[in-house]
Amino acid sequence: MSYEWLIALRYLKAKRRQIFISVITLISILGVMVGVSALIIVISVMTGAQEDIKEKILGANSHITVLSYQGRIENYEELRNRIEQMPEVLGASPYLESQVILLFGSRVGSAVVRGIDPDSALRVTTIGAQMISGKIDYLKSGAFEGEEQLPGIAIGKDLSSTLGAGYGDIINVVSPMGALGPMGLSPSARRFRVVAVFEFGFYEVDAGFVFISLAEAQKFLHLGKQVDGIEVKIKDIYLANDVSKKIERELGFPIWARTWIEAHKPLFAALKIEQMAFSIILGLIVLVAGLNIISTLVMMVMEKYRDIAILKSMGATDLSVMKIFIYQGLLIGVIGTVLGVIAGLVLCWLQIKYQIVRIDPNVYQFAVLPMKVKLGNVLTIAFFAIIISFLSTLYPARRAGKMNPAESLRYE
Repeated sequence: MSYEWLIALRYLKAKRRQIFISVITLISILGVMVGVSALIIVISVMTGAQEDIKEKILGANSHITVLSYQGRIENYEELRNRIEQMPEVLGASPYLESQVILLFGSRVGSAVVRGIDPDSALRVTTIGAQMISGKIDYLKSGAFEGEEQLPGIAIGKDLSSTLGAGYGDIINVVSPMGALGPMGLSPSARRFRVVAVFEFGFYEVDAGFVFISLAEAQKFLHLGKQVDGIEVKIKDIYLANDVSKKIERELGFPIWARTWIEAHKPLFAALKIEQMAFSIILGLIVLVAGLNIISTLVMMVMEKYRDIAILKSMGATDLSVMKIFIYQGLLIGVIGTVLGVIAGLVLCWLQIKYQIVRIDPNVYQFAVLPMKVKLGNVLTIAFFAIIISFLSTLYPARRAGKMNPAESLRYE
C-alpha cells in the first residue's frame, strides 16, 4: 500500500481537536448512503410497477394485433394459418369487439364485448389462468350445463361487483349494432349466462370487458364471418416491432400490425417520465453529499497545512499530495455507496419477501408496493455515486497540491 493511502486512512481517524471535521465526514458518508439507497428503492419500485403493469396488459392482450385498413377481416382463417407458420409466432387467435350495455335487474353497466375463439385464445393470452370462478371452455355452445341453454359470457370481477351479477346469473346484453329492418337499424338484445368471472388485476379490463365466443359474437352483432383482427403471441415480446413488420410484408396490403408497445405507448411513456423525474430528484441527494465531501476536504486541507508543508519539504510532489485527499474523498464515497447499496437491497428484499407496504388496489392497481431489483440499475447508481464523490475531491485536492510549504511554515 502506498504512503498516500496510509495517510488518507489515517486522516479519516479523528483526533480530539478534529471532532467537528469527523462529524462532517460522517454526515457526508450518510448523505451518500441515503441517496444511493433511496435511488435503488425508487428505481426498483418503478421497475416493478412497469413489469407488473406489462404482465397484466399482456395477460389480457396479445403481443401483436393484426388489423385491416379496410375495416373488418373476412378471410381470417387463411391469414391466421399463414401467421402461425412463421417461426417467431407461438399462436394466433381471431377476435371481434363492440361496445354494449349490460343489464341485470335494476343495474346497468357498459363494457366492450369481445368475441374470442376459446381454444386459440388460450395460446395467445392468459385468460384461462385468470378465472376466479367458472372456465373459459364454458363459452363454447352447450359446454355449460344449466337449467336453460343460453350462450355463455365471462365478466370481470369489478364489473361483476357493479352489476351484482355472479357465476350462473343471467344478464341481458344490448348492442347498437343491430339488424337493418324496415324502421332502420334496430338494437340487438340477447340473454347470456355468466359462465366465468375473471380477474386480471387491471381495472380497465376487469371493469370494462366481457368475453363471449366468436361464433356468438358474429351472430349477436350480425357480422357474418367477419372479425376485427387477429391477436398474435410471439416468442420474444421485445422483437414485436420486427415481427409486426414481417407480418405486414408477408400478408401485404391492406393488412397492418400494431404491437403491444404502440397500443399502450402513453402509459409506458408516463411511467418512464416518472422514473426519470424521481431519479433526478433523488440524484440531488447524492449531489448534496458530494458538496459535503468538498467542504470536509477543504477543512481538512486547512487543518493539515503543516503536514502538507512537511511532506513537501521531505520531497512529496504536488501529485502525491493531491492523491492523499483524492483517496480520502473516494473512501468517503465508496463507504457511503457500499452502505447505501446494502441498505437499499435489504429494504427491497424485505418488501419483496414480506410485502410490508400495502396499498389500495382500487386506486393504484397494486395490492402491495411492487418491486423488482435489476443488477444493472444497482451498478449504474453505485457507479455514478462514486464518480460524483471523485469529482468532489478534485478542487480541495488541487488546492492542497498547490500549497507552498514555505508560506505554510512561515508563521510557525
